[in-house]
Amino acid sequence: MWPYHPELLETPVPRYTSYPTAADFGALPANAIERAIERTTGDLSLYLHIPFCEKICFYCGCNTGAAGRRERVESYLAALHREIASVAARLNPNTHIRRIAFGGGSPNAIEPREFLELADALHRSFSLSGTEWSIELDPRSMSAEWGHAIGEVGITRASMGVQTFAAHCQTAIGREQDDALICNSIDWLRAGGVTSLNFDLMYGLPHQSRGDLADSLEYTRLLGADRIAVFGYAHVPHIVSRQKVIDASALPGRDERFAMAREAYDYLTGEGYEAVGFDHFALPHDSMAVATRNGKLRRNFQGFTDDQSDVLIGMGASAISGFPDLIAQNEKNNGRYRMKCSQDLLSASDGIVRSPQDRLRGQMIEALLCRSETELSPCMLTQVRDRLQPFIERRLAKIEGTRLTITPEGLPYARVIAALFDSYRETATRRFSSAI
Repeated sequence: MWPYHPELLETPVPRYTSYPTAADFGALPANAIERAIERTTGDLSLYLHIPFCEKICFYCGCNTGAAGRRERVESYLAALHREIASVAARLNPNTHIRRIAFGGGSPNAIEPREFLELADALHRSFSLSGTEWSIELDPRSMSAEWGHAIGEVGITRASMGVQTFAAHCQTAIGREQDDALICNSIDWLRAGGVTSLNFDLMYGLPHQSRGDLADSLEYTRLLGADRIAVFGYAHVPHIVSRQKVIDASALPGRDERFAMAREAYDYLTGEGYEAVGFDHFALPHDSMAVATRNGKLRRNFQGFTDDQSDVLIGMGASAISGFPDLIAQNEKNNGRYRMKCSQDLLSASDGIVRSPQDRLRGQMIEALLCRSETELSPCMLTQVRDRLQPFIERRLAKIEGTRLTITPEGLPYARVIAALFDSYRETATRRFSSAI
């Protein structure tokens, strides 16, 4: 179904979990995050970052560190409690928290009791009636006790970082986990009330074959995942130094990566999963599939989402907050983050103030990635028509009047097409991951 035109995938592009992207952040005006929080009204969502893992995987580009030093973990959590209080003190009491998501790192690298204490702090600080809770998990640090904690908090959505079931690929990326561990984790999560369970899988891993990927996809389906995210491994050791451990010569080439992505799409859609954007899949009953069918799919710092909130406040070191006119990132360094929180200060000093033009382009990029179409102004159409022509000639996209549509065959080129509307890419020098 997907035609292969490698020349159109040559240029690495962002994943566009925001626009402008994190690569374009700079210093913010003083107190920008404080003012944005104070003027927020209506529904919003919260994200809490736990930058710890019991074991660090070679491929991982997240802001995370080993959880072995308990004193460091405890001091970080104390700072996070202070930040929760600081954000709540600045927030209009008439706002409503629609969603709360825990990510990392691995939130279950902390103790279950510490997680319950964070949940209690959130209940004390915010209006949480009807709030939906979600969490990212590392199955290597799952336990029955964690399953009970998830049930007590009322988490209904969970995502497990499985990546691959192929043992030789697990060894190559530093993420060894046996199948029994995955199965036990599923049992604990389902018993705890999780109704939407996502598996993160990867293609393009060292020594990975199409057969390895096919086996992982089939096993994931048989285990009953409601959602599946299939990401292409991004080998960027110039940015993520721990990836230098991975043998670049063992990575599948460009042609093989495309074939893997295409076969994953064909397999999952053939087994009853609905495509959500370009790298997510969901069973028809899942809210992500419903949002896609209803044209309500969104994209934020966590990727594709059915969250309709326009405001997402991130808490924790390196967490990103998004407002209609501002993107702000917390201090990445744990020490400086803890110091700011100890003074009841918010640590976000980097980010970008979004201009009206940024917001317009961001809406078009989101529409292309989530709904495969967008409306263009005559001026914008004139600017991009020549650059769109290679995609139109190959029937990967079409223009009807001022409406640009990505065809089903053009889905793997969605990020490349979206990048045509990114005015920052014309001058940026930072390299991004492969589009496939």
